[in-house]
Amino acid sequence: MSKSKTFADFVANAFVHAEQVAQISVLKAEGSTPRDRDAIMMVSGSGMIGTIGGGTLEFDAITSARNLLKSNANHKREAVSLGPEIGQCCGGRVTLVIERIVDVATAKIADTEVENERAKNPVFVFGAGHVGMALARALAPLPLSVKLIDTRPDIFDEVAIEGVQCVLTERPFELIEQAPAGSSFVVLTHSHALDSRIAAAVLERGDFCYLGIIGSKTKRRVFEKAFRAIGIPQDRIARIVCPIGGDQIKDKRPAVIAAMVAAELLVVQANVASSAHKQSEAA
Repeated sequence: MSKSKTFADFVANAFVHAEQVAQISVLKAEGSTPRDRDAIMMVSGSGMIGTIGGGTLEFDAITSARNLLKSNANHKREAVSLGPEIGQCCGGRVTLVIERIVDVATAKIADTEVENERAKNPVFVFGAGHVGMALARALAPLPLSVKLIDTRPDIFDEVAIEGVQCVLTERPFELIEQAPAGSSFVVLTHSHALDSRIAAAVLERGDFCYLGIIGSKTKRRVFEKAFRAIGIPQDRIARIVCPIGGDQIKDKRPAVIAAMVAAELLVVQANVASSAHKQSEAA
């Protein structure tokens, strides 16, 4: 079978080749596990798409799925203790559901779930220069909804990054106004003045998850002074990340900066999600 990009494509391709398909879902994840609840993958006789975490857990689950397809069964549930039963060092416990897929519509539901997960974490990258492009490529496979934005004509000519929406606009501030609460913003345009204006607009909203600005500590001091002058509260200014990507690795290559910023974004978003979960439990 040819390589598929979505669950629906995978199922449709399998059916064309007269193959059956099973979906493996993580129904419950307790303790240390390679993937969380709702992780999914699909398996046919000759291929697979997605992952429930790899290792022995996934290998055994694929075998179980293919055995189910060879039988008359349509559904199976398995509870696995990762340490005692299969020697996987995670040590947690997962409950898997394996079920036969009967039509492409079921796979489209899985694709919708994946897209909904991405939509929970919107990231707006302003500036499609070398670092912006590298960052967009680094973020593309992650569970994020990524927009790469620029104001310069022709900047996106012959550019296509799967999983990233490239937006050419003369009105970038409208995108900030329309962004969902809890969005993340990375500002790395070709202009310090434009960087400042975009960052100020994000700060004025105040409901951002992450605001990163490319530049030095000197640039940060200059920007902070300007933001204070227009009345932006200090607690918001303090949340700015600049320089982006931390200072542990002194490497200015775009791909390296992109990798560090991607990690930074994931950490911040995970911390926000954890805090929200704790507040929900307390309530």
